[in-house]
Amino acid sequence: MLKDYENNNPQALELTSGEIIHWQGKPKKNGFIFTKSVAFLPIAIVWLCLDLEIIISSIIEGEFLLFIIPFFTLHLMPVWIWLGNLISARSRWKNTTYYITNKRIVFQGGFFAVNETSLFFKEINNVNHQIGLFNKVFHSGNISFDSFGDKTNVFEHLENAKEVYNLVQPMIYNLQRDTEFPNDLRPQ
Repeated sequence: MLKDYENNNPQALELTSGEIIHWQGKPKKNGFIFTKSVAFLPIAIVWLCLDLEIIISSIIEGEFLLFIIPFFTLHLMPVWIWLGNLISARSRWKNTTYYITNKRIVFQGGFFAVNETSLFFKEINNVNHQIGLFNKVFHSGNISFDSFGDKTNVFEHLENAKEVYNLVQPMIYNLQRDTEFPNDLRPQ
């Protein structure tokens, strides 16, 4: 069992028999926190402006005040979601760690609790290296892992994304070749 005290993450990764860690890392802090903080922001701003206009005009006219306050408390949900993202971004970064072992890809993260998701190499059908607008700003990259019939899992805002991609891509390719061409049928 490996404890990740070096990255200030007390969550332990349970390794199976013969499993070794080839790489572990965290997202780049400033990029991760920024993108999590601005998620939902444009919608929240537009929603808040529209609701404030209605609330202020209703208060000025004095109509339906007992109805308006509870209604808009719920109606402002996009604003509350954005505030929740803003407040929880640092904690989610602290709880996020990525691992590549000789058998699987592991994603750890969460806000209150640390959730762990494993994606075994045989379940992965595609690996992509992506550099988006915010990745360019924060000098980072993303690696996405597409699995058969499941959602895409992403290593977000890696400072050394190209090196990690170059590490994992041959591992997955070799495993797929071993499955397609077992034993003596394997091409050179």
